[in-house]
Amino acid sequence: MAIRERRERERARRHKLIIDTARELAEREGWDAVTTRRLAESVEYSQPVLYSHFAGKDAIVRAVAIQGFGELAKALHAARSAQDDPTEALRAASMAYLDFAEKRPALYDAMFLQQLDIPFGTSETPQELRAGFDELLAALEPVAGDRDLDTLAEVFWSAIHGFATLMLGARLRPDLREARMNLLLDVFIAN
Repeated sequence: MAIRERRERERARRHKLIIDTARELAEREGWDAVTTRRLAESVEYSQPVLYSHFAGKDAIVRAVAIQGFGELAKALHAARSAQDDPTEALRAASMAYLDFAEKRPALYDAMFLQQLDIPFGTSETPQELRAGFDELLAALEPVAGDRDLDTLAEVFWSAIHGFATLMLGARLRPDLREARMNLLLDVFIAN
């Protein structure tokens, strides 16, 4: 049993190393620089070993994205739960979302812009994605009034995702970040 457990631990360590290395490389050079050959060289394992963990680059990016959603959920939860006032909790979660995208652009790209087979809004949705959406629901629930909470969260998420994407593409004036968020919150909080 000890040999099997050791092999499983080693496999889990290799799996994590591949994901972490892909993230680091993507943050430095973009996702186009992440190839299975380059990853295999970086982690010092053969390509067959890499393929024993992932079917290819898309599977690696998918794993990175799912990991990112878990991290985003934690960031939203920490920001939201640090505030007692519902409006401030929503503001804090929203700003945490933008901060997350700004500090980890390649990870955000993997989560939202790469073409991946990650199902959203279905029973097949990974827990990490549901946790992030649940944080948006929790932040919006106190201000939802009689509006449908899921729809409200989808529209709000679309708006802050749009902000994040436009911000990352340098399409918005950076000095108006807070003003945009205040306007958005005014619209969503007004019943």
